[in-house]
Amino acid sequence: MVKLYALNILYKGVHNAVWLKSSYDLSTFGFFQRGSVQEFMAFVSKTIVERTQTAARQSVKEGEYTCHVYVRGDNLAGVLLSDHEYPHRVAHTLITKVLDEFSAKVPSHEWPTANEATISFPQLNVYLAKYQNPREADAMTKIQDELDETKIILHNTIEAVLERGEKLDDLVSKSEGLSLQSKAFYKTARKTNSCCSYVG
Repeated sequence: MVKLYALNILYKGVHNAVWLKSSYDLSTFGFFQRGSVQEFMAFVSKTIVERTQTAARQSVKEGEYTCHVYVRGDNLAGVLLSDHEYPHRVAHTLITKVLDEFSAKVPSHEWPTANEATISFPQLNVYLAKYQNPREADAMTKIQDELDETKIILHNTIEAVLERGEKLDDLVSKSEGLSLQSKAFYKTARKTNSCCSYVG
């Protein structure tokens, strides 16, 4: 069963990314985990946007999910978090569509200083629900044939996206955007994934 967890829109500023709008579906996680999972997904989304070149697309695996990122030429960025089964091409087609609609509704001069609470863009929740099934996006994908698979850079780890010498563990421990609970959750998840992975 393929799954979409989050659909986020950010603005890639000179020094950091600004949150514009986000939508999450964390129903597959335990109730008490959801806050930490959402914080960590937000942290990863922001980190990858800040380290993605303008006018570039990439899909990065992190733990149990894939982070699909597109930063447009005008620095408007979209992030879709899915499981590993969700097709990259469909993910990037959806991000393109969402950013096109967002930029048509919210003027670009507002992006650098915008606040998520003041922006109205309810379509984000609709798309996150509708495109849980990638077949819903098939017709949309066929229209977008010019979105060539080769333009999407694929990375197997988030470390591949970070700047030389940067480590995700260090970024997590330094982050002011993550609560202590989320940092502890990340460390536990990291240990579980690294020491207990099943080798068939």
